[in-house]
Amino acid sequence: MKKKIIINTLGCKVNQYESAAFLCSFQESGYKLAQKGEDADIIVINTCAVTAKAGAQSRRTVRRLMHRHPKAKVVITGCYAQLAAGELAEMVETPVCIVGNGNKHLLVEAALEADPCDLTMLMGRILNKKEVCDLPMKRFGDRTRAYIRVQDGCTNFCTYCIVPYTRGPSRSVPLHNVLDQITRFENAGHREIVVTGIHVGMYGKDLKEGHDISSLMLAICTAHPDIRFRLSSIEPQEISDNLLAAMQSCDNFMPHFHIPLQSGDDTILSRMHRSYDRETFRKIIQKCIKAFPDAAIGIDILTGFPGEGEKEFAQSRSLLEEIDVTYFHVFPYSKRPGTPAANYKDQVPKAVSQQRVAELRNLGKSRKQKFYSRFLKTRRPVLVEHKRTAENMLSGFTDNYIPVVFSGKDSLMGQIIPVYLDQISAGVVQGKQVEN
Repeated sequence: MKKKIIINTLGCKVNQYESAAFLCSFQESGYKLAQKGEDADIIVINTCAVTAKAGAQSRRTVRRLMHRHPKAKVVITGCYAQLAAGELAEMVETPVCIVGNGNKHLLVEAALEADPCDLTMLMGRILNKKEVCDLPMKRFGDRTRAYIRVQDGCTNFCTYCIVPYTRGPSRSVPLHNVLDQITRFENAGHREIVVTGIHVGMYGKDLKEGHDISSLMLAICTAHPDIRFRLSSIEPQEISDNLLAAMQSCDNFMPHFHIPLQSGDDTILSRMHRSYDRETFRKIIQKCIKAFPDAAIGIDILTGFPGEGEKEFAQSRSLLEEIDVTYFHVFPYSKRPGTPAANYKDQVPKAVSQQRVAELRNLGKSRKQKFYSRFLKTRRPVLVEHKRTAENMLSGFTDNYIPVVFSGKDSLMGQIIPVYLDQISAGVVQGKQVEN
């Protein structure tokens, strides 16, 4: 009987990429994923520490899985493990293996050691890392869309963010390694790949190859014309003319931007240590829309940051009302011990922050519906997911990131097909397959 594994992943797309690589290696070693209710032989918990809430969730997850699987070998990794390895070691009652972010390439080997581990800590100084640990894989689980990590680390040191301390400096994956991984994904049947990193716009700055994020995207889109590519979150000042030109020259570079704003008030942006102001951000959005009128544009907003009074919040809201974007990801600020902002005196009360989050999320919902409505009675190319919805419908995303459900045969799964966007029902876009 095959041994069983559980991999629990919290946090970002980079963590999801890394966990998919762990799973692939475990499966090649004869393990299979434990189903609900089954006991596991090995548990891997890939933690997050981006907020204090994420750290608390990581601790709860460790306790819960160790309680449910008392005989399993437990391996803890990720940003919370990097940040608080000592706390984790003291918290657990049985030995575990703790693997730092810079040593994730050693995780599977450590987990498969025959001897039951005493406390094992494969940490290292993440701030001294010069390369991204190598985590190749054959396929990204059973998902239609794969993520590829091309960069790790960040040196921005925004005052609210712990990530530079848990991920280390910016490091890039050489282009030939990126192309090799994309070839493996294409051979495994993935039709869309999301290019991701911790600070993906810094791609190539540490390499001698002469590539940046623009030339990387151009190279991979040209080398793999049958794959759809999306670029994950990129800083506003890194949306260059060269990047837009690469997107315009490649039909398989999807018209979709995700851009962190964080605040629409210049004073708050300065306190956050962000390197742009509201007018610069507005002009960048206008430049994206001019180049790609049909593009989806997502925005990250952090509200309730220390010092954000009614005036500063009104500035953020007014900018969001004025710029023509598609959707918002709105987050409440929470103290992250170890960051400068955690010590700022003018903290915003939690109730005020939550009210502002709700207000901006409602604005975001109306923006999303407006964007979806704009494309009704048109046809768009849709990559069909491999799983049906609870209502037994096919589903997928258009090139410009509109989720659509429609009727169709299983044989369409994994295919890119034209779909007519017919109507919106209960907030969901209903489509019809366009027959040839």
